This record gives sequence, C-alpha cells and structure tokens, in this order.
Amino acid sequence: MFGNLTHLMHSAAASTEPPKDVPPPTPVNFPRCTPREPEIASDQPTPSKPLCATLQGIIRPTEVTIAHLEALGTRVIFDSPLADLIPDPSYIPDFDAWNALSPDDVHDTNESTRVQLNTGNLSPGCQTYLDRARELSIPNPAAYRTVRRMPPPKGQPQARLGNSFEFFRHLELYSTYWDDTSKSPPPKPKTEKDGDDKDSTENAPSKSRVDPDAGPFWRTGTGHQMPPEHRQNILTAFLKLVAYDYGCNVSAPRTEPRLYLTSNPPPGAPKTATPKKSYFSSGCTFIFRTPTTREAARSGIVEGPLAAVSARHSTSFPPPRPAPQGADRDSTMDLGREIVAALITAQHRAREGKTEKRIGEGAWWTTKPRWGGGPGGPIGREVEMQSSEDVVGDKDEVSPSSISASTSTSSSSASSTEAPLKQKKPAGSASSPPAGSGIDLSLPRLPSTSGGQKGAKRLKKSGNLAIYDSYRMVRPPAAAWDKKTKYEAIGRARGADYDDIFVISALFHHISVVRVRVPDRLLAVLDGAPDDGSKAWGQLEIRRSKWFDFFRVEDRIAAMRLLWSMMNYLMRADKPETEEEGEVQEERKDGQGDVEMANS
Repeated sequence: MFGNLTHLMHSAAASTEPPKDVPPPTPVNFPRCTPREPEIASDQPTPSKPLCATLQGIIRPTEVTIAHLEALGTRVIFDSPLADLIPDPSYIPDFDAWNALSPDDVHDTNESTRVQLNTGNLSPGCQTYLDRARELSIPNPAAYRTVRRMPPPKGQPQARLGNSFEFFRHLELYSTYWDDTSKSPPPKPKTEKDGDDKDSTENAPSKSRVDPDAGPFWRTGTGHQMPPEHRQNILTAFLKLVAYDYGCNVSAPRTEPRLYLTSNPPPGAPKTATPKKSYFSSGCTFIFRTPTTREAARSGIVEGPLAAVSARHSTSFPPPRPAPQGADRDSTMDLGREIVAALITAQHRAREGKTEKRIGEGAWWTTKPRWGGGPGGPIGREVEMQSSEDVVGDKDEVSPSSISASTSTSSSSASSTEAPLKQKKPAGSASSPPAGSGIDLSLPRLPSTSGGQKGAKRLKKSGNLAIYDSYRMVRPPAAAWDKKTKYEAIGRARGADYDDIFVISALFHHISVVRVRVPDRLLAVLDGAPDDGSKAWGQLEIRRSKWFDFFRVEDRIAAMRLLWSMMNYLMRADKPETEEEGEVQEERKDGQGDVEMANS
C-alpha cells in the first residue's frame, strides 16, 4: 500500500541540487575612489574659485567629479587598523584578554572592566561583550532554523539567539538575494547546452559543498533586486547590539538631513546682492544618545548626534583597476555620499549652544504679499461655499428687472381677485393666513438658490479653512532644526580645531567604519566665511576600515569590536583638565551619595 509514495523518496534526494532557474549572483566589487593628495593637487594650476561656489554648481549626483572632492582637500586612507581609526587608542579594550577569561573569572572581572561614561552610568563590561560575541558566533544555518521556527537536527540543541535574534532575522532575508559566503560556493546548475558526460561529475552535489542540515533553501533573487529597507534594517539591528548598552539608539531624524552651503556674492556684485544659499539632501540616519530622565526619553528628546549611518544600495561598481589614482563615476558618487553624511553630522554637532536662524528670516519675500497685484479671493472649497450661499452667473437665476415686472403684474392681478376671494373663503379658513401675520401672498415665489447647486458642499467652519489660511500666509520656510533634538558635540576632543566624525557605511552585505576629520575652518567656509580658494582648512582626512561581511562569523566579531571601541571613545567621561575641576566632580559625587543615603 506504500507503493504510491516511492516518488517522494526520489524527490527528497534530488532536492540537494540547485534548481535551474536560480539567477546569477551579483558581483561584489567595492568602490575605491582615490583623489589626489592635497599637496599634489595644489601644484596643479587650478582657478581660485571659492569652495561653496564650486559645490553649488552640482545639480545632479552624477555631476560629482574628482575635482569636487579635491576642492575639499579630500585624502582617503584605506584599510586602516583599529588603533588608527580611534583617535585615542587608550579607550580600546583588551579584547584578547577578555576572550581568554574563564566563565568563573568573567563575573569577578566584569566590574573592573566597566568605565565611567558621560551620562554618569558605567559602560558594559567583559561579560556583556562575551555574551554578544557568543550570540554572533552562532552558525548561520542553526540561526536560520530558529528564525524559521524549525526543529534542530537530531542530537543538536536549539540555537539561542538572544539579543541577536533581530539581526539573524534580517540576515535570513538577505540569504534570499545573496549567497551565504560562510559556506563553500554552491555547485553550478546543469544546463541543456552542457554535455551529460562532461558535467555529470561537476554538477553532482558533494557532501562538502551541500549542508544537509541547512535544508533545501536556495537563493531566488539577485542582489540588486533586494529592497533597500533590508540593508537599513540589518545595519540598524547590528548597531543596536552595541549602542543600547551605552545608552544610545539608532533612529532617523525628524527633519530631512541637509548640508547647507552659503556662498558670498562675487567681488564685482552690487551692494544689494545677498548670499546664495543652497543645500544637499541625504538619506542617512544617526546614532543619538538617550536622555537619562524618564520624562525626556518618553517625550522623544534625543541628544547628539554621535555618528552617522549611511546604507547605500548601489551594486554596479566595476572591478578594481590597477591605476593607483582616479575612480569611476559610481565610486565617486559613493564617496561623495559618505562625505555629505559626515559634513551634515559635523554641522549638527556644531549647533551646540546656538540658536537657529531660519532661511529668509526678515527678507522681503517672506514678509510682503505678492499675488500679481490682485486682492486675491476664495480658493478651493471656499468657492463652492460662496456659490451655495449666493449663486453668481447661474443660468436659472432671475434678473432684478424680471423680478420687478413680475411684482407689478402680480399686484394688479391680486387687486382684481381680492374681492372674490374674500367672498368665497370664510374668515376662519385654514388656507388663509391669520390676521396680523405679515405674510404677503401677492408676490411670486423666487427660484431657490440651492436648486441649481444641489451638489455643492457647504464648508464647515472647522474644515479646511486652516489649510487655505496657511497657504495665504507669507512666512519663511519651515524650521530646519529639530525641536526635540538637543544638539551636542558628544565625544569631541577638548581644545581641538576639528571634529572627528564617524560614519558607519554599508554596501552589499558588508559594513565598514569611516572616520572623517572635519576642520572647524571648513565648516565656517560652508557657512559663508570668506574664502579665497586657498584651502585654509588644510585637508579633509578620511580613514576607512576594511569591509566586514555579515555572513562570516569572524567578520561579525571584528566589526562588533570596532563599534565597541568607537562607542567607548565617544561616550567617555571627560577627564578634568585642572585640579579644581577634579575637586568639583568629587564633591558632586559625594553630594549625590549623601542624598541617596538620606533618602534611603
């Protein structure tokens, strides 16, 4: 009776081979844009054009060239080690010593590895680090089984993902469009053009290439078909594994991130000329610090930003060329997006202690009405409301001359028929109006004003009048600063004339950390300070780490170490420069302790 089920056994054995309709994989080629060094570029004869005027000539992203990056003095350093990315290497924990700790020593050493943060709390210690490293070290097939709610193989326990469940959930979605690089490359599917004798051994699935525990799951799409939100989600989930323990969060800004440029009028311009202002938009998000008070955190107030998060979805980078300098258009645009995200973050951090000056505040085009010289009038549904009350230009409307003519004829006819009506109808008739009522039946009934406007909608007082009034108002554009963001340069070095900006970059299924050293003079030039084209700010130094693969366990651990060191440096407590500041901090700590003892 089981003879009809024999075909299921063959299909299960053949399911280890990839289907023939698996699309080809998307090649992974990283961008590599290398502008000329600022010293070399300065030797070339270049026009002394101000920086903002040069950048404001860009209309589309495809118009970004190497010349624009060289105008900023860009210097890119690839594959920088961890000690070079963190400005102060003393804040890099000893991860090798933490990995060598036994489970019993972890609990005893954990408190000694926690340092003071600028929020007053303590940083996560070695125990939290080892927990995150153990969760990220789970093999991908075992994690996918937990995400898919599949039972583990016989004899193996269920993988406990813990805090990394959200990361593996998005990584499982990645496997639909990208090949898992932690495994050996899958065998190529057999095609009809290939011979049976030649490819019979090549296409045969071997035990080393196919994981029997992973199940018959194959990629159904290509990398460029993956929705953009998948890359943003997995990057956010990975950053939260470290940022949460430091009291920070990854969130999108409430206002559009914009890099504002202000160029002064040329020397020969009239005195009435005003500075030209423009901006570049960006789709980056930020890492903010969460307030320590519960009321501020619930109201949505954030502090910072600490770093920028840039997830880009370009996959059309060409293979690396042997030429040491230069780049293709896609690589140039990709580097430009990272620089814009870094400069936006630097402008936001520079707003600490300042008030916003809105664009167009006090200008004539934000104070004087201008509607072509006309007085204006109703718009939108206001026209329907007015027409429903007073119909103007209706073909059924009775003219005043006809109304007067009909009134005169009706009065004469009414006088001739008044006597017969009084004789026929008694005084108490129901059809006659009562005496002294003031109702005149001699005038004819005029057409109803609502007869021809049955479909007209009457506008309520609480309807869309606010929208029309807002349209008529002459005022500056909306505020560019977020009211619920407390702008602060968290983690900036004291007394430095630059700000180290970190940009967490993501491409394909990889992550990289970029540190951009933005001089204060450059921010002043972008804000409208005088610029003669001599690059008084020096250079814009960019250091990039290697690209870490989300699919590989060792790359995930290395990326987490880099993020851990970055957050440990940015969230550090400022050391007192003088003895008086140190005494004040100790008195505050003692005072807080006395208050806690008194309340207890």
